[in-house]
Amino acid sequence: MQFLPKTIPEIQPEIIPVKESPPELVTFDVGGMKCAGCAKAVERQLMQYSGVISACVNLAVEVATVECQPGTVDAEALAKKLTDNGFPSQSRSSENQQEAEATTIERRRQEIRQQIKQLTIALILIILSGLGHVVGTKAPILSNIWFHWGLATLALLLPGRPIIVDGCRSLWRNAPNMNTLVALGAVTAYTASNAALLFPRMGWECFFDEPVMLLGFILLGKTLEQQARRRAASALQALIALQPAKARLVDFKLSSLDLRSEELPLDSTSAVYDPQYIEIPADRVRVGEWLQVLPGEKIPVDGEVCEGKTTIDESMLTGESMPVLKQPGDTVAAGTINKSGAVVMRATRTGKETTVAQMVALVQAAQTRKAPIQNLADTVAGYFVYGVMAISLLTFLFWYFAGTHIWPSVLLGHGAMDMGHGAMNMGNELPIIHYQSPLLLSLKLAIAVLVIACPCALGLATPTAILVGSGIGAERGLLIRGGDVLERVHQLDTVVFDKTGTLTTGNLTLTDYLPIFQNSEWDLNSDINVGNRQDVCSTIDGFSGEKQNVSSIIDGFSGNRQDACSTIDGVSGEKQDVCSTIDGVSGSAVNSKLLQIAAAVERGACHPIAAAILLEAQQQGLPMLAAEDFCTEPGFGVSALVEGRRVFAGNAEWMKEQGVAVAAELSGSCKGKTAVYVASGGVLLGVIGLKDTLRPDAKATVERLRGMGLRVMMLTGDTASAAAATAQQLDLAAADVLAEVRPEGKARAIATLQAQGCKVAVVGDGINDAPALAQADVGIGLHCGTDVAVETAQIVLMRNALMDVVESIELGRATFNKIRQNLFWAFGYNTLGIPVAAGLLLPATGILLSPAAAGAFMAFSSVSVVTNSLFLRRGFRA
Repeated sequence: MQFLPKTIPEIQPEIIPVKESPPELVTFDVGGMKCAGCAKAVERQLMQYSGVISACVNLAVEVATVECQPGTVDAEALAKKLTDNGFPSQSRSSENQQEAEATTIERRRQEIRQQIKQLTIALILIILSGLGHVVGTKAPILSNIWFHWGLATLALLLPGRPIIVDGCRSLWRNAPNMNTLVALGAVTAYTASNAALLFPRMGWECFFDEPVMLLGFILLGKTLEQQARRRAASALQALIALQPAKARLVDFKLSSLDLRSEELPLDSTSAVYDPQYIEIPADRVRVGEWLQVLPGEKIPVDGEVCEGKTTIDESMLTGESMPVLKQPGDTVAAGTINKSGAVVMRATRTGKETTVAQMVALVQAAQTRKAPIQNLADTVAGYFVYGVMAISLLTFLFWYFAGTHIWPSVLLGHGAMDMGHGAMNMGNELPIIHYQSPLLLSLKLAIAVLVIACPCALGLATPTAILVGSGIGAERGLLIRGGDVLERVHQLDTVVFDKTGTLTTGNLTLTDYLPIFQNSEWDLNSDINVGNRQDVCSTIDGFSGEKQNVSSIIDGFSGNRQDACSTIDGVSGEKQDVCSTIDGVSGSAVNSKLLQIAAAVERGACHPIAAAILLEAQQQGLPMLAAEDFCTEPGFGVSALVEGRRVFAGNAEWMKEQGVAVAAELSGSCKGKTAVYVASGGVLLGVIGLKDTLRPDAKATVERLRGMGLRVMMLTGDTASAAAATAQQLDLAAADVLAEVRPEGKARAIATLQAQGCKVAVVGDGINDAPALAQADVGIGLHCGTDVAVETAQIVLMRNALMDVVESIELGRATFNKIRQNLFWAFGYNTLGIPVAAGLLLPATGILLSPAAAGAFMAFSSVSVVTNSLFLRRGFRA
């Protein structure tokens, strides 16, 4: 069965309008947010500021990202506005990112220490309150009602004061939050108990232990939640810590550098006047400066080794623990560790441009981008607290005016199972209450509704899962740009790979070529050392039409004409492959003039084909011809003025556009290889054949993706025959191969798949892949590729491993599943918990949630969401 991959017809280029200046991004550290309602309030305040286009607030990491029109927003003024409205904020400067992050971490540590202090006081009060029920008459002081009044008062004034103050301020600012609900519940219970204490004739019970228990459970839950959130953010903090703080600057003019020096001079002042090296902040290093790195130190910036030899631990980038040998000419990345020898390096990328800084920026951006599935939770959160207060009021009104009359048995103490603790009256002991007043029962149910509702779970459901998922990805070199990407990853059904440099190694090798030079003005009598082997078994009829013409061409070669002519005589009219294999060209070369011309043109290109041709010319020791006025046509080829003549090097379609005729037999001669045609003045000078090798993990990656239920396709600008050869190695069907596709055609091909209902991911590494990466539902770029591809992609693979495509999709799916689980729990908890607290089960089962029990459920609901997100690490252990 003949393998015929599809080809995309020529597409007319579209006129793309010039884009306006991109929006400016401003990031703020925002404090004071307690729940999803607070995050929504911050977003509303940000959106009200003139010039702001959009705002996104992440409750888990307490960061707000604002997209605004360039030059229209004063970051400090906006931060002051948030601070004045109860959310202490400061703009995050990209220049001193490490200092800002250190300040944020220290602030959060102080908050946790303060919470632990408050929690300790609350737990002591809970223990003293509980002893009154356990000891009873054995310790009259512990069971005295005034003692419990004192405990409740201390609970409100000490550990509960910040909660009550913040809740009241939020309500006053018309932005009620979780603290508002807790404050209303605790103060109401305390007030009702005071009324029962001061007016015993009303027959009410005192429940001073309710606010004590309530505040204690709330503080315990918040402390556990903060600890879990800090663990979730640990990966990002570790990534930021990788950025070195210092660099050792050396003078590149020195004739020799002491690479054996292992420490700085003790007298830093004298070093300024006679410096061989001097320490400066790593963020002050400029491109081109020389730096010395000693064993055990971190590489300060991205650069190139100039002197010395060492091994580098690159596990922070690649995940591989084995150190990599580095010697002059090799590149090194900031944050990696010099293990063995001292080296001198030249800085190539500094500050925000370094690899580790880009990783940090990508992870931070990912943590502030929400998944669309979170929109429902955000919408609910904006009205959640108001809704809960309304339900609480309705609960009170229903039970006071109707419920207690319909089911009078609920007023009997033995008829209701109070899921809390005992109650108190005016005596010295804590007797069992056999009857409750309708007012008090209604009030307790209303308080339970206020306290059990948990807006925190809604607000933490998505950001905590993204926080953990992006952290795991960063540790493994998988950078996912946000929650919206995770949702699209979950929906994928098709993965489209670029061929060259993605499925293949991209290290092309020159295998065959045929010089023609027929009717050409190029001087073939060069002094270049030319070999004597001429395997020019060509298709005579399709190429030159006559044997004599080919013989005349061979006369121009300095090889053995007799061998070539005898070969032609043996053809006997049968068409043979024009591009015969020349033993990898590593032996004798075939008229190196063609290679020399091609290398001169390809010098102006940045492509694996150009690299292969230049490498072969270098290995043969060919002098480089003078060339200028380089022009690259992505997907076609390159051109340049070589020795005053315009030369074109590219594919057959490129030749056709330049008016160069290429025989059909010649086009099919290099079957299974990439053919590069070289022409000048409308005349074909020759054809060069190159071959790429498949990545070692390419086939395993394709099989794994198929096992995950995904359709795998290949999209390439290479020839159909070359695409077919690669596809056969990967067991890809002809229908899954799209060949000879121009860069803009790649985007159109992806759009066609999307129009058919496919959810498409594109994996690529080159400039010509950028349109397809942008068009795809999910673009996956290899970090070893071009900056354009990396910037366009939604997922960046830092390691040069194709299997990471599988792992990134698995991580995306697992993270999104955690988001769905968290949201299901958050909505389910509130949907079931609020009715139960409102007394739904009281008439039939006698179950009554006390305010303290409701507070415990609320506190641990948000903890469960964060803990569930942390479980994501179980499936991705190293």
